[in-house]
Amino acid sequence: MQESIDLGTLRVVVAAADHGSISAASERLQLAVAAASSRITALEESLGFRIFERSSRGVQLTPAGQMLVQRARALLTDADRLAQHLQGYSQGLQGQVRVLANTSALLEVLPQRLQRFMTEHPLIRIDIEERGSPEIPLALLEGRADFGVVDLPVPPAGLAFTPFFHDTLVLLAPATHPLAQRRRLRLADALDEPFITLSGGTALSNRLMASAAEVGRPLNVRMRMRGFDAVCRMVAAGLGVGVLPLEAIAPQLAHLPVTAIPLADAWAQRQHSLATRAGVPLSPAAATLLQALTR
Repeated sequence: MQESIDLGTLRVVVAAADHGSISAASERLQLAVAAASSRITALEESLGFRIFERSSRGVQLTPAGQMLVQRARALLTDADRLAQHLQGYSQGLQGQVRVLANTSALLEVLPQRLQRFMTEHPLIRIDIEERGSPEIPLALLEGRADFGVVDLPVPPAGLAFTPFFHDTLVLLAPATHPLAQRRRLRLADALDEPFITLSGGTALSNRLMASAAEVGRPLNVRMRMRGFDAVCRMVAAGLGVGVLPLEAIAPQLAHLPVTAIPLADAWAQRQHSLATRAGVPLSPAAATLLQALTR
């Protein structure tokens, strides 16, 4: 069985073919002439044919040597490309990152920060998916994402959290509603109203339910919407009130007949965090993105 051909020997062969001389090839590759010649001779013996015809004027490829050099160039190009990719991966300059993010993060902070990051790191691919905060921890623990952006009042075990950004929840009411005249209120002050909430057991919906339960009142949910814009439009139509993050609904406040009233409840000041699996190192690319998001 023939021995494997190492890339170093192929580089000697290609350099000798390019320069027509083993001594010139050894000088280019910073090898001793004897070492370069020995590599070529050993490869010829292993392959069972001559790569070069040697003369006092230098070396010239045989027909078999021409085929070998042609294939060697392609192999060396692929090897060099692979080395560059691996170096970029190890330095966090190249790779793929899987991110799960709640709606607030996608509306409030991620577009601008990701745009800047992707401009600076064009070889890092970011796969991002919108998920509710309660869904994200299990996906992280099962290894289905590198990290997530969450709003969780009670951090689950097995995850590590890094503060990311704050936002403020407000009560959204039709502009003509009596509550729209209030400068500030608690959620309990609005529990007589029908609510337009988000569907799917989101962190925000869970906060509303828990806050109403604390004062012994049910939350009167009239409609459940899939997105912030739909909640705003239902409120503008006079169908109820809603609670949404102020920072995420600026466009709707500017164009719809709705009013945002600050909530005095402590939970209305939200801390969103970047969540990762505790004790599990991130890939270099994921670590680069996480560092960029938190600086």
